Amino acid sequence: MSRAGYERLPMHTVPESGSPRSRSRSRSRSHSHRLSSTCLRPRTFITLLKIAVPLTLLVIFGIFYLYEPHVEIAFYPREWIHREIDPVGRLAGCFDEGRISPSYNASKYLEGPKKTEVHAGMGMRLGMDCYEFAATIPPPKNMDSGPYLPPDERTQYHTYWRVDLAPFSERQEWMLKSFFATQDHTTSRLIMWSNGDLSTNPILALYANMYPNSFVMRVVDTPDLATGTALEGSSLLKTDDKKAWTDGDLVRLLVIWNYGGVWIDMDSLLTRDLSPLLEHEFVTQWDCYDKIYQPLNGALMHFQKHSPYLCEAFHIMATSAPPRADSTDWGALLYLKLWRRLLGGHIPPFKILPFCFSDARSCRLDNRLPDPFDGDGGKEARWWRSKKDGLQEGGELDSALGSVFAVHLHNQWEKTFPKGGWVDRLLLNRYEEKLSKREGVDDL
Repeated sequence: MSRAGYERLPMHTVPESGSPRSRSRSRSRSHSHRLSSTCLRPRTFITLLKIAVPLTLLVIFGIFYLYEPHVEIAFYPREWIHREIDPVGRLAGCFDEGRISPSYNASKYLEGPKKTEVHAGMGMRLGMDCYEFAATIPPPKNMDSGPYLPPDERTQYHTYWRVDLAPFSERQEWMLKSFFATQDHTTSRLIMWSNGDLSTNPILALYANMYPNSFVMRVVDTPDLATGTALEGSSLLKTDDKKAWTDGDLVRLLVIWNYGGVWIDMDSLLTRDLSPLLEHEFVTQWDCYDKIYQPLNGALMHFQKHSPYLCEAFHIMATSAPPRADSTDWGALLYLKLWRRLLGGHIPPFKILPFCFSDARSCRLDNRLPDPFDGDGGKEARWWRSKKDGLQEGGELDSALGSVFAVHLHNQWEKTFPKGGWVDRLLLNRYEEKLSKREGVDDL
């Protein structure tokens, strides 16, 4: 054999016998045997699983113990964003000289000096920052000691109840009690609007008799209220939904346009006199999380009669797509659109009250108000009681409630306040006590 045809093998290698095909098959079987010997057996897999699952749970528990996760996921259709959010339309000219109503003092409301500040310049998510900021706004002096103003000269407060949703009962009465226990009877008046006659309701009839100049009931006539606005004659005036959201949002804007004053949602409990806020026109922050597309809320709002802000709002409503059924398009998105248009037109925008002023239930776990419908045994209520700052038990929560202006309950009409819970102790009982002391201070 020639040297070129000779295949030299390592000294320790012994050539296999048989044909090349059989040798290849033999190596293949040997390789397959080695692979099968390395695969996990069922018993081994179960053993590893028993180790991995507790270890994974331990790691997750450690992450939650050492870190504070904040997760909020929302999906918005891109087509909706491009249509409703991205475009910043032009103002309708409601702020132009000559178009502002004579009943609206622009030099006072838009440019005049203010005694209080409601913009902190930061989100105030941390600790008690928002509550401490609310405490910088001093209460009014000499409550119920001034001269009695005629009803039309008083600050008008408005609320709304749909008679077809549920009967007006003791649960709804707490909003009225909170109003008459915290607001000045001599300078304020609450108007209860509805889509039907409530005068025969025994609870409301009692308040109308007790406070003849501070409480009145009226039936909403939306076509009449819309006269002279961009919504006059619009089919949008027939807007209606099962939750009373869109029609409630429409009513609040039309009512304040015609009468001026403060809107208070019926599912709110007032905690202090609102009058120090009323040198500003404002809506409220939805919560402390700065929702990019729905950051604002009209559950508590204030505008002057014939305010050009509302004039512009009606123009947006009349020229935009109708609100989606059972949506907050008019209760949240509308105010964002208006705010951005005001900036685009170089008009000073309305103020935005920080979240805790009226909606302190919606923030971090460690600084939001406890669930109003849980007893003091709830973990959030226990956190407020456990704070170590020299105050008595529950004193921190009491102090916070004395600083903010309202607690928004977000409907939940089917729930009741537990006896002895923080709402019962720190709000409801105090309303009763205050009202008993103020029985003689009404509309004589």
